[in-house]
Formats: sequence, C-alpha cells, structure tokens
Amino acid sequence: MAYYWFKAFHLIGVVVWFAGLFYLVRLFVYHAEANQEPEPAQSILKKQYELMELRLYNIITTPGMIVTVAMAIGLISTEPEVLKSGWLHIKLAMVLLLIGYHHYCKRLMKQLAKGECQWTGQQFRALNEAPTIFLVVIVLLAVFKNSLPLDLTTWLIVALVITMAASIQLYAKKRRQDKEKLAKIDNNAELASSSAK
Repeated sequence: MAYYWFKAFHLIGVVVWFAGLFYLVRLFVYHAEANQEPEPAQSILKKQYELMELRLYNIITTPGMIVTVAMAIGLISTEPEVLKSGWLHIKLAMVLLLIGYHHYCKRLMKQLAKGECQWTGQQFRALNEAPTIFLVVIVLLAVFKNSLPLDLTTWLIVALVITMAASIQLYAKKRRQDKEKLAKIDNNAELASSSAK
C-alpha cells in the first residue's frame, strides 16, 4: 500500500511543481515587459509581479518540488532494486537539471526585484519552454522505462524544440505587427485631429 500512496502524492507533487514553474516564468515575461510601461504603471506592475512571483515560488512551486522529491525517495525505498535501472539514472539526471532550473528561477526572481535582470520578455518566453522538454522526457522515461525507443524519442524532442522556437518567433512577429498597426492608427488619428483644427 505504501507504494501507491507514495506514487499518488509523487504525481500530485509533479503537477503542482510544473504548474508553478510554468506560471513563474510567465510572470517573469510580464515583469520584464513592465519596463516598457510609463510611470506610475511601471512601478505598480513591477511591485505586483514581485509579490506574485515570491508567493508562487514559496507557496506553490517549492513545496511542489519538495513533495515530488520526498515521494520519489519513498517510492524508491519500496523498490530499491529499481536503482539499478538505466532509465531511472537518466530520469534522476533530468530531475537534478530541473531542480537546477528551479533554483535558477529564484536567482532571476531576485535580479528582477532589484532591477538588475537584463533578460527580455522574448528571452523569458524561450526559457519558459525548458520545463516542457524536461516534462516530456521524464514522463516518457517513467512510462516506457527501459523500452523507450530512443531514435523516435530523439526525433520527437527535436520536433518539439523546433516547434516551440518557431512558435516563439511567430508570436514575436505578430506582436511587432500589432504594435506597428497600433502606432499607425495613433499617427493617423493625430493627423486627423490636427488637420481638423
């Protein structure tokens, strides 16, 4: 029975942890883009994002990570022979990288709060895709274990990375075009207003 309890709470921890990681870096996007706003909106937005980031990191994301890791240790304790499996070594390496990503987000959060972060919203959008790669690889390893088809998985990951990179670029292009259209509309409105006078 202990195995099932550990597994259930491990999965709950994973869901909470990834939800926190995905939303945290999305907040970084908005935080970085708040620099483009005029005052007092800029200060108000940045203060609000700092508070949201801090609460998300401390109340959701970090506890999700702790539950995930603690329950994984519990799972391994019920089946210690699994430590001999190659797939688990790769999965644990991915989890260690993900923990590094988690702590790197805290560093970025502190830099944003101090106004020292040089990252753009576009760069944060790209960073926000990293947990997706970790999630896909970790889930595939957990499901397929030693029978994971490496050639197909490699192509799947490459296709996923290319798709995400293309999506980010297309979204950036759309945002630029929308800003240009808005600037053109504002410019035309100013010209019409000045000619009416």
